[in-house]
Amino acid sequence: MRPQAVATKRLILRPLRPSDAGPMTLYASDPRVARMTTSIPHPYPPGAAESYIDTRMNGRIDEAVWAIDATPEGGAELIGLIVHRPRTGKIGYWVGPPFWNTGFASEALGGLIAHLLASGEETLTASVIAENAASAHVLEKAGFAETGTGEMFSVARGSMVPVRRFALDRAGWMEARRKAGTSDEVS
Repeated sequence: MRPQAVATKRLILRPLRPSDAGPMTLYASDPRVARMTTSIPHPYPPGAAESYIDTRMNGRIDEAVWAIDATPEGGAELIGLIVHRPRTGKIGYWVGPPFWNTGFASEALGGLIAHLLASGEETLTASVIAENAASAHVLEKAGFAETGTGEMFSVARGSMVPVRRFALDRAGWMEARRKAGTSDEVS
């Protein structure tokens, strides 16, 4: 599934392209990133980014993946990824360590939520590894509510890990925006 580009104030969420393989490998190879996801292996295998990009560009996986691109801010072409699985409404994301604590994850998530809800999605879900308080905070800022806990397999850790589960519906998102006094600028 080839996603439509989404623009926010400082970012472009755009489809993946082959040139994303280098920065994707750099950031996904960082154990701090891999350990806070369930799907990124560590060590990150040679050719994994190229294979991931090729599979998504050719629509062989039922998910939409956007590169988080900071070039509108004069930044890097790829600072992370954000994923949506249409069948389940599940969202996942990661941002490379040089871009932590910049607000980019929150901005990317807000832009994607606005895009998906405007496209007819009613409910979105997400899971974060329980110890990943920063990612949970990003979800909560966007209006997601914690719905429970569970376990998932972490490829990097090679074991089951506790996760926190979250959900957001259209009404919750509108309420979070009202409380924050914001409107996500999306084009």
